[in-house]
Order: sequence, then structure tokens, then C-alpha cells
Amino acid sequence: MTFLRNTLAVLFGFFMVTFLFSSCVKDEDPAAAEVADYDADAALKWNQMFLDVERYSPGYRPGPAPRALAYMGLAAYEACVKGMPEYNSMRSLYPGLSIPAVENNAEYHWPTVVHFVYADLMHKFFPAPPSDMFTRMTDLESSLDSKYQSETNDKVYTRSKEYGTLVAEAVWEWSKTDAMGHDAYLDPFGNYDWQAHYDGPGDWVPTAPGPGKPMYSNWGNARTFAILPADKLCKAPLQYSEDNQSALYAQALETKNAINDDNWENGQWIAFFWSDDLVNLTFSPGPRWISIANQVIEKDNSNLETALFCYAKLGIALHDAAVACWHSKYVYNFERPESYIQRLIDPTWEPTLKNPLTGETGMTPSFPAYPSGHSTMGGAGAEVLTDVFGNHFGMLDRSHEGRTEFNGTPRFFNNFYEMAQENALSRIPLGVHWRMDCEVGVDLGYLCGRRVNNLPWKK
Repeated sequence: MTFLRNTLAVLFGFFMVTFLFSSCVKDEDPAAAEVADYDADAALKWNQMFLDVERYSPGYRPGPAPRALAYMGLAAYEACVKGMPEYNSMRSLYPGLSIPAVENNAEYHWPTVVHFVYADLMHKFFPAPPSDMFTRMTDLESSLDSKYQSETNDKVYTRSKEYGTLVAEAVWEWSKTDAMGHDAYLDPFGNYDWQAHYDGPGDWVPTAPGPGKPMYSNWGNARTFAILPADKLCKAPLQYSEDNQSALYAQALETKNAINDDNWENGQWIAFFWSDDLVNLTFSPGPRWISIANQVIEKDNSNLETALFCYAKLGIALHDAAVACWHSKYVYNFERPESYIQRLIDPTWEPTLKNPLTGETGMTPSFPAYPSGHSTMGGAGAEVLTDVFGNHFGMLDRSHEGRTEFNGTPRFFNNFYEMAQENALSRIPLGVHWRMDCEVGVDLGYLCGRRVNNLPWKK
């Protein structure tokens, strides 16, 4: 009997040790924690929040918003790359970027990591959002905190939270070493004297209504991620000419007449559908492609791994495209069609860009025309999205569905290149660009996107 009791005691003890061990393994099981096992919610919700906050943030367009997307997207990707077996870390490509290592053989809840990367960096890149946007940001933090705490144990949650925050801090410190780009939103105009760069007709001059000086004259010096120095200068624009038989004069007439042709109503729908020019009205032209990516990720039911790959590449491509475009703009310093048309063809003519919030009409963005920023960032966005999701991803773009300030009716596109082309050429019926701005801009964007696609993302 004693022998039986002892045998049962040993067996019971063995069972309890086995049970406790298996419980510990369940709680700390790195093999069960790959990034692709999770949905995209953590990254998607923060990128949706980005669009809302950036819309009301003066100074962030056209360059600082894509830059913020690049750093946040890269940070989230790097924070999770250990859980993405087919992907490489990018950190070695960027001198001075030091990403903290994950703990060996430790489990991470990757949505929690992503959540805290974005939560930390959103507050750093947007330190003073409008009060209602700040409230929405903190509400999202609380909501995702509760959600992810319920999905894992306290130890894994805390480890994941701390790691996400550490990576965000490291990327933020690296951002500070970019003297041109970091905090540039605080001074969009700088001390650039446009008159000192004006040599006569054909050079950029301010247009009314407007600030009377150009934005981000030095943005071409911001740090880039993928493009080569030579990529920042696109080919030269058409030769300036006032001859009514010249190619430039013909493009001026095209812009002028696009406002009044037989296809005016459809042209204006397209023009305002892609405009995204004005603070407080819509998000800006670069983030428009994040809006498109958000829709694709939802439609495709992408997992977290695909979303992180997409957002990292897209943010970097939009940023590099903006830097290249603004470098070219201030090298060539080409005037807007409005200046040429009013001086040589019709002094009463105005672009159709207007601000329904202020009542201002006849607006033109306040920086040189060539090449087009919308077109360049659109080309880069299309190149990256095609690489991630393929060339046959048809979709309705619902970016402005329900808007009443302009025709926000969704438009259908067969692929991302089709979107990029329409986005580029939309600037002509809006009256703010020459055709050459759009065509060369989108090609420059394609180049920037290809540079990003060719980085060693995958093993």
C-alpha cells in the first residue's frame, strides 16, 4: 500500500511538473509569434489616424508629412523584422541608426510592439495637434492597449510595449541627426529670397492669393533612404519661349483651355478628386497614397507582415520622391502657368483651385512648378503598391467619399499606374501645372519607387 501511495505521489508530481512546464512553454513560445500570424489592425489604425491628424497640421505639406511616414514605417518594420523570417533588417544601410535587439528566445506580441512604435512616434512627429485630434490619438491608444493586453499575458505584453517604445526612441534620435528634415515643419519658408533667384520671365514669382514666398526651398537637402544623389535632378524643362508657335506656349494654352473645354465637368471632378492641396480640407498629396494603401490592406485582408512591409516601403518612397522633386523645383525655378498665361495670353485668367473654407479662389501652390509634386509622389506610390500587391489590383478609391466641399464620388481604377497617371494629369484642369510638370514628375516618381523596391528587403 505504501509502495502504491509513493508511486501515485511520484506520478502526480511528474504530472504537475509536466503541466507547469507546458504552461510556461505556452506563455513563452517564440515559435508561435511570427508577425504574419496577426492581422494588420495595429498598423492600419495608426495610419488611418495619421491621415486625420495631418489634415489639420500646417507646415507638414508637402515634405514633412511623407518624411514622418518614412520614419514611422521603417521603425515599425525594424521593430518586427525578427518575427518576419523572409525579410531583412534595413538598419545596416543607414549609418547612425541603432535599433535595440530583441531578447533571445523571448516571445513578443507583435501587434503590441507595432502599436507602441506608432503611439510614441505620432506624439513626437505631431507634438501639438488640435485638441480634438489629441483626444482621438489618446482614445486610440487606450483602445488598443486594452485589446492587446487581453490577447497575451502580462509578461509578454510588457516586454512588447517596452521594446516598441525603445525602437521608436532610437529612430527618433536618428531622425534628429537629419539637420534639414527634422522639425522642418516649424519653418516652412525659411530665409529664401525668391527675388535673388529671379532672372526674368520664366522664373518663378509669387502668385495671389498666397504667402508671397515659396515653401521648402531647401527640402532637397533632407536625408533620403534609397535614391542616389543624381536621382534628385530630373531632366530639364522645355526651353522658355513667348513664341505662340512654341511647345511651351502650346502647353500654356492647354492649361488655360482645360478649364473651359467640353469635358469641363469631368475634368473638374478629376482635378478636385486628386487635389489634396489645402490644410484643414484634406490630407496632403503624399499621404493620399497612404489612404489608398489603407483601402487596399482592408480590401485584401492583409496580415500584419504585409502591412508593415507596405507602409515602410511606401513611406520611404513618398519621402524620397518629395526630396527629389523639391530639389529639382528649386534648381529649375520654373514659373507657374498662371504667371505665363496672365502675362502673355489672358490677364483675367485664373486657376480653378479654391478653398471652400476661406472663400479664396484662383489659387496656385506657392513654389516653383517643375516638376509636379503630386505627380512625383504619385508615381512613387504607384510603383511601390504595384510591387507589393501586383499590377491587376482594381479598386474604387474612396479617399474622399461623402465629401461635400467638392465631388468626392469614388473613382474606379484598374491598377495603381492608372491612378498615378490620372493623379498627375489632374493638375492641368486644376490650372496649376504645365503638362511637362506632370509627365516628368510621374517618371521621376517611378524612378524613386524603383529605387525603394530594389533595396534588399527580402532574403
